[in-house]
Amino acid sequence: MTGAAVTGAAVPDGRTVPDGRTVPDGRTVVRGLVALKLRLLRNGLRRSPGRTAVYVVGGVLGLVVAGSTALGMAVLNGRYAGSGDTGVMLLGVLTLGWAALPLFLFSSDESADPTRLTMLPLRPGPLLRGSLLASLIGPGPLISLVLVTGAVLSGAVGGASAAAAVVGVPLALLCLVTLSRAVAAGNARMLSSRRGKDFAIFGGLAFALLVQAANVGSQSIFGRQHGKDIDLSPLRPIAAVLRWIPPISAADAPRTVGEGHYALGLLQLAAAGALLVLLLRWWRGSLQELMVTADASTVEVARGVQNTGGWRFLPEGRTGAVMQRHLRYAWREPRAKAALFTSVGMTLVICVLSVVQGWSSVYLLAMTGTFLGLQMLNLFGMDGSAFWMVAATLRTPADARDELRGRAYAVLSYAVPVAVVLGLVLAAVTGDWAGLPSAVGLAVAVLGCGIALGSVFSVLAPYTMPADSNPMRNAAPGQGGLILLNQFGSMIGVAVLALPVGGYLFWALVSDGPTWPLLLLGPLYGGLVAALGIRLAAARLLERIPEIMAKAIER
Repeated sequence: MTGAAVTGAAVPDGRTVPDGRTVPDGRTVVRGLVALKLRLLRNGLRRSPGRTAVYVVGGVLGLVVAGSTALGMAVLNGRYAGSGDTGVMLLGVLTLGWAALPLFLFSSDESADPTRLTMLPLRPGPLLRGSLLASLIGPGPLISLVLVTGAVLSGAVGGASAAAAVVGVPLALLCLVTLSRAVAAGNARMLSSRRGKDFAIFGGLAFALLVQAANVGSQSIFGRQHGKDIDLSPLRPIAAVLRWIPPISAADAPRTVGEGHYALGLLQLAAAGALLVLLLRWWRGSLQELMVTADASTVEVARGVQNTGGWRFLPEGRTGAVMQRHLRYAWREPRAKAALFTSVGMTLVICVLSVVQGWSSVYLLAMTGTFLGLQMLNLFGMDGSAFWMVAATLRTPADARDELRGRAYAVLSYAVPVAVVLGLVLAAVTGDWAGLPSAVGLAVAVLGCGIALGSVFSVLAPYTMPADSNPMRNAAPGQGGLILLNQFGSMIGVAVLALPVGGYLFWALVSDGPTWPLLLLGPLYGGLVAALGIRLAAARLLERIPEIMAKAIER
């Protein structure tokens, strides 16, 4: 395909390009892209009644929350000094969200991926206009419109502010939507690659930590304020800078105009307008580059597999081979990596919040065993269609035990070091060095219980993974019941199985008995439970291979 045939730089609308196809006119492209977005929304809702209910309920709740926030912003206006600063902060969070979320959710939003249209004879101008109009359809832009309106109401005063809001609100919304799509188009090829999915995983965890940090910060500032004693002055220095950054400036312009500073208000609107033009130019340039430039990732590069020698420490035979395969999955497969780092990230978030809020304990280390033990869930569903190669080598009960044992050893190889390191950090923060041995023993015991239940559930209740490699999707549609059985059933089961160890710890803490024996008893108990679970699962694995195969290859 030639560049002229794709971009239409030298081919008028409606003419036939050299390869025999016809370039559609601009209006047809715009209407087609808008209709495509509507069809994608409709077909997505028709997949299942549950999906429709979740989408509708989520949209309604989002609008209710946005409406309540906007109403609260309007109520603040005139009652508290600096009420307009809250609107500026809200727009700052909204701008950050629109700019960052495409980097984390790119692969889950098909309408945001312009590379799906690269084989069509489309010109960048109509493609840009159609994509912009299509991007304004959906609950996200509607909720953002309500929030932007609320931010404007927090500081607007008088008729001049209303006139400025007529321009500022739609201008701010257009900037937000265009910013999101420009970021997505500018990084489309990177985000669709394996490294891009890895970035989405790490970025999503970092974004979650940032949200929690902002939550803790806001609670520390406003948590002790009540009623008429609300003090908004801590926001003033930050808002004084943010209100001049577009697109926030467009929503703050009505407040500026209402205070009589007409020139400054026009300057804020002009800054947002200039940003919109720059974003549109960036977006158009990214679309044109995607349409006419070959993707370097499609060029096959042969590289020899380099063995660093680290694998030589693994056990011999099938167990070591299974460990190596599982560890490679955990590092290279986006969904496996997402599950692993999400488990670690959830533990870190809870530990950080506990330290900040003053209720931290070294025994929070048990969460590490719980979350990382869940890595044993749905082992064969993660293999997908490649499970047939594993199944072909499972001929005896010993093979089944070695298969499950190798995967359990792989989980232990990263779960135990993580637990030890996090335990040292918690002990240093809390000063409870005496409780560290028992906390580590408890965590390892819980981890062994999780491995046991994960092995059993992987054999008895596997579920289908989606065909794509989107790290944010961990199951194909229609698997909700099995997911609940696996995740919540295993968490409850782990708590029940770990009762002997937890009971001893409770007795020791209440009666001032020794807790250090848990450093020995915990790993011993967890190892016995894990070995028993693997043996029970292996006994059923051979006879369950057809059912597991059906779930693994079903899409």
